[in-house]
Amino acid sequence: MSENRRNSFYGPLEDPATDAGYDDEHPPRVGFFTDTSVCIGCKACEVACKEWNGVPDDGFNLLGMSFDNTGNLGANSWRHVAFIEQPAPEPGRTTEDLGMPGFERPGDATGPETRQDFRWLMASDVCKHCTHAGCLDVCPTGALFRTEFSTVVVQQDICNGCGYCVSGCPYGVIERREGDGRAWKCTLCYDRLHDGLEPACAKACPTDSIQFGVLDELRERAARRVEELHERGVTEARLYGHDPNDGVGGDGAFFLLLDEPEVYGLPPDPVVPTRDAGAMWRYAGMAAGALVGIAVSAFVGRRT
Repeated sequence: MSENRRNSFYGPLEDPATDAGYDDEHPPRVGFFTDTSVCIGCKACEVACKEWNGVPDDGFNLLGMSFDNTGNLGANSWRHVAFIEQPAPEPGRTTEDLGMPGFERPGDATGPETRQDFRWLMASDVCKHCTHAGCLDVCPTGALFRTEFSTVVVQQDICNGCGYCVSGCPYGVIERREGDGRAWKCTLCYDRLHDGLEPACAKACPTDSIQFGVLDELRERAARRVEELHERGVTEARLYGHDPNDGVGGDGAFFLLLDEPEVYGLPPDPVVPTRDAGAMWRYAGMAAGALVGIAVSAFVGRRT
């Protein structure tokens, strides 16, 4: 770990690529802003991700009666669209108030009935490409690396399948593939970025729920979107993963949510496990030094 990395680890770090050793000519940091308020659950992002990256199917388990066939992120699901059904947030409010469609079902002889007393919270989750990436910090082989776009990528030809990165991720994103053993996750379509193309999932999203771009510009756009929703009375709208002062230094993929993070299966206060590693090693060194001092003193005392 470089001296620059150690000094910057405990505070905000707006340019991880520079911290990783890239010169000043590298591209600006890019990422995703996912506006869940306009996600329709079509799963086009999941399909596009699998097709472009050659990600194998994950069994298509419908998990009982749910449309959520992927369940969670993993080695074979680099994008996961969550389906969460809940009552409308306030009595008297309908899904139309939130800008969301109602749910039409068969009615009586007068025609179909449209339910608007509940809402589906849909959100396309993905690797966060953290500013301080725990998976990157613990990888012993260098298989994980920081790109010039400030994203985090796994090199499968170097990965030895040790699994340290799995426990190093505060979001539970990265996973070893069954039958393969190596770790896999979203690359933010690193190959497409090199050709000046946006990632496949963002390209396929029909509602612009997934927005790709320069991270600073996305943060400004997201702040305006939250303000707009608040003015429309959707006061529960909030951003997640945008704050550079959080436990991971801010995410390269952040979200606009309509409820608490836990509702979407996201940790409320993510902390990179290696955040305090430097201090822990210092304390361990001090303790070891103290023990050596005690042992030497005891030995000298016995000799005299």
